[in-house]
Amino acid sequence: MTLEIIKPGLATTIQDLGRPGYFHLGIPEGGAMDRLAFRAANMLVGNDEGAAGLEAVFMGPEIKFGAEMSVAVTGAEMPMFLDGEPRETWTSFTVKPGQVLSFGFLKTGARIYIAVSGGIDTPPALGSRSTYPIGALGGFEGRAIAAGDVIPVGDGSVVAEGRVVPDALRRRPGSPAELRVLTGLYWHRLTEKSQKAFFDDDWGVAPEADRMGYRFRGGQPMEFVDRPQPFGAGSDPSNIVDGCYSYGSIQVPGGLEPIVLHRDAVSGGGYFTLGAVISADMDLIGQLQPNTPVKFKRVEMDEALAARADRKAMISEIRQSLS
Repeated sequence: MTLEIIKPGLATTIQDLGRPGYFHLGIPEGGAMDRLAFRAANMLVGNDEGAAGLEAVFMGPEIKFGAEMSVAVTGAEMPMFLDGEPRETWTSFTVKPGQVLSFGFLKTGARIYIAVSGGIDTPPALGSRSTYPIGALGGFEGRAIAAGDVIPVGDGSVVAEGRVVPDALRRRPGSPAELRVLTGLYWHRLTEKSQKAFFDDDWGVAPEADRMGYRFRGGQPMEFVDRPQPFGAGSDPSNIVDGCYSYGSIQVPGGLEPIVLHRDAVSGGGYFTLGAVISADMDLIGQLQPNTPVKFKRVEMDEALAARADRKAMISEIRQSLS
């Protein structure tokens, strides 16, 4: 069974839930940016939740199916058509050999997830099929898909058409999007004025927003507590000698524009980090378009853990609703 790529879309890659265990070697975990939507797509077609599928950004691909299979598309709202006939997102449907799936213009969100029964069956690299283009790992020849690619699909049973994820379980960013933050190891480097301004200011997603990180603009330049720069650090007060970056870390080069490090980000570097976006809100970042207004909200560890539990419960509700 295969998928033939007629048009690749803007930036469509094969993703799963990533390759944990190599971050200490500088290889990021990677995987789907919006994991709730990704898991839901796999559930809809009867796959394991970590089966490989397609992640498309801003513009969908055009795909010809080589066999009968179940398909589901989740994530951003983007009109889709099977042989020109509209199909609903967040809903399973069956395709026949030779049928073509295409997409209209993006309405809301940023990324769609396309799951097919059996999952994409390209060779895994370091235990994952996720595409990491910088390292030429995983995916299809270590790159985004291109026109003419024929992508293998694993064996899977066709499920019933019309399985739907309820609208209440389709998590979307608000407007402005609220991103909850735990302050971190270098928070003390900022003056109290800048600490307050970071959460008070109105931010917006910059055009530089991709799988490595999302940049934000609009807030005040940050002021740093005076100190002699340590040996080995750069001259800018935002420089440190070196530090590890957790997933979701917020670095601010020059104290000007926060960058939230995402799935394909580096594991460390010489810029201070003021904290991290909590894990429960990282899915939301994957659905933010450039110029989307954003507010950062400070939370404590108990609130972050409660949010993680709520997200886990929502995934369980999706699972139960489709069982």
